[in-house]
Amino acid sequence: MSRGPVLTRRHVLRVLSGGGAALAVMGGAGAVQAQGLEITRHTRALPGLRSPLRVAFLTDLHYGLYVGAGQVRRWIDATHDTRPDVILLGGDLLDLRVQDTPSPLLRELARLGAPLGVYSVWGNHDYGSIGQYASRYYGPVRADWPARQAQVARDLQAVGVTVLRNRGVALRDDVHVGGVDDLWNGVPDVRAALAGAGERATILVSHNPDVLPALPVGAGLVLSGHTHGGQIRVPLLGAPMVPSAFGQRYAMGWVQGAHATPAYVSRGLGTSGVPLRNLCSPEVAVLTLHPRD
Repeated sequence: MSRGPVLTRRHVLRVLSGGGAALAVMGGAGAVQAQGLEITRHTRALPGLRSPLRVAFLTDLHYGLYVGAGQVRRWIDATHDTRPDVILLGGDLLDLRVQDTPSPLLRELARLGAPLGVYSVWGNHDYGSIGQYASRYYGPVRADWPARQAQVARDLQAVGVTVLRNRGVALRDDVHVGGVDDLWNGVPDVRAALAGAGERATILVSHNPDVLPALPVGAGLVLSGHTHGGQIRVPLLGAPMVPSAFGQRYAMGWVQGAHATPAYVSRGLGTSGVPLRNLCSPEVAVLTLHPRD
């Protein structure tokens, strides 16, 4: 599956130059919107559940380049106020130069807590931050990137965040959560993530929503991020740039994958390319899942 377009500063300025949206964004409104937060609430039936489950879904924190510990702290405080049963993180936790360490982020993530735990997956910027690929910001490729990734996973585990890389866990007798590797830089395996679910309700976390057309039967609900909702949205046009092979099809909100599988694509929390948002506020999605009648 080919990569979609990547949002860059040049792309945004080219698309928005000369328009009213450009004036608003470049005048500071976009920076203000990037500092906001919306708690979106959703209620949905999930086959296999025997009792309700409240899920808080946070994705695309992008700690490092434009996001500091203080902003992460506000997101975590807002998440705790929703009293979730489980917290799921959709990847791209990191946006760091390879030589930097995520210690301030880890201290904030250590504050996360939910009765059924906190789980995450890897995203493409996590891979860049450990040196799996080179960029002007991240630096050169590191031969030891697998060891660095393993260390970051251990560091996350030490603060209570379990990384699900092509594997799953039973949260309760009636619900299984699986997570897959990043589509662009890893090797996602949905079947491995859902293995052992049995008759339990299933929630699949995939950083990139472009896995949706190839889902096997058995994924009850998919949660994704990655797109940022386009990050910069223009009235009537939507998002000029979405990092997806499917354009705006999976840009944000409720969408559908193979076998009519429901999926929610969050707008995410941080920013990438430019520290701006327009008509696309940062989001923590809270899903109240209940048994099917």
